[in-house]
Formats: sequence, structure tokens, C-alpha cells
Amino acid sequence: MNDRLPVLRMGIAELGLQAGDSEIARLLAYVDLLAKWNRHYNLSSVRDPAQMLHLHLLDCLAIIGPLDLHLSPGPARVLDVGSGAGLPGVILALMRPNWSVCCVDAVAKKTSFIRQVASELSLKNLEAAHARVETLAAPCVDVVVSRAFASLADFCALTRRHLEDSGCWLAMKGKIPDEEIAALPSDVEVFHVEPLRVPGLEAQRCLVWMRPRLSIGTRK
Repeated sequence: MNDRLPVLRMGIAELGLQAGDSEIARLLAYVDLLAKWNRHYNLSSVRDPAQMLHLHLLDCLAIIGPLDLHLSPGPARVLDVGSGAGLPGVILALMRPNWSVCCVDAVAKKTSFIRQVASELSLKNLEAAHARVETLAAPCVDVVVSRAFASLADFCALTRRHLEDSGCWLAMKGKIPDEEIAALPSDVEVFHVEPLRVPGLEAQRCLVWMRPRLSIGTRK
């Protein structure tokens, strides 16, 4: 853990985030749990905990600043679909305890892992649902987020009923997905494509922000 600690601290500082000793300890504990479970279950193709630091932790931490700017201060409801090992949902719940985060995945072992993480790291604002998102019974949320879940069109279609009228979709992507954006239906509006720089990663990253396109005069 000691060799990863300065790397994580430096990355968090580069992202302009604040994290106390407790948050940092739990972020590293999450990586340790993921590495441990990964020896028995295929939760992530990344096996090396040192690589998980950049490819998982910092990659997900990079979206917190943009989300902070979008969401009003105070409680928020976030749905993470196709969450896998809890990315980015676990990281969001850990760093923002006033956000209620639900991670959804169709693979039982992955939601079992997320529940174990929530228990061991005392994340009372984190829950996991073993379901296909199109069959999920859940209240509407402020943000539906995904990380390599599906095409933008499928992402929006499968989760639209879970989104508040004033809510938005946030898709974590690598290169700007121009073809996927062009394939979106007319009732979905891309209102921002935001490039991201993840500390320690040379690969391209971006966020695609979308919302339902309302009739003229109904959007404030």
C-alpha cells in the first residue's frame, strides 16, 4: 500500500479533489478487495493493483469534479448501470457520502462483490441491484452514469424511465464517439462533450452528457 499512497495522493491533487486519510485508505482498501476477489472471479481484466490505481481509481475519480459542477450542492441520486466491479459507483459513493448510489449489473458475482465492498468500507449510501436495467424497479434519479456499458443509443433507451425529467445521462467514453452521437434518436440531446485528462494515463477519455430533448419552451 505504501508505494501506491503517494501516487494516489498526487493523482487526487492533480484532479483538484480533496480527500482525507479515511477516503484514501478506503480507496486503497477497495483496490485490495478487488484484487483479492479477482483471483477467484473475473471481475476485471486488470489484474495488477498498481495498474488498477490509474485504470480504475483515477479514471473514475476524474468524473467527480464534472459531476460536482453539474449537481446542486446537497443530496443527489445516481444510478450506475453495467457497473461491473462497482466502477464508477463505488468511487462516487465513497467520495460523496451525500449521494445515494445504486450499482446495477446483470452478473450476480459482481453485485455480490459490490455489497461486500459496501459492508467492509461502511458505505451506507451504496447499494447493488442484481438485474438487467430494463427490468429494474427503482425510483428516478438525477444522473444515470455508465462506463463502457453500451452504445449511447442503447444506454439512453434502456434507462430513460429511471431518469428524472430534469436529470441527465453521463457516459464515460474513450475517444469521442462521433458515430454513436450521430445515431442517437431525435429526442435525446447531447449538451456537452467534455474531454478528460486522467493522471498517469495517456489514453483519451471524455464524458458525453445527454438529456431528454423536451418540447420548445419546457426547458428552463
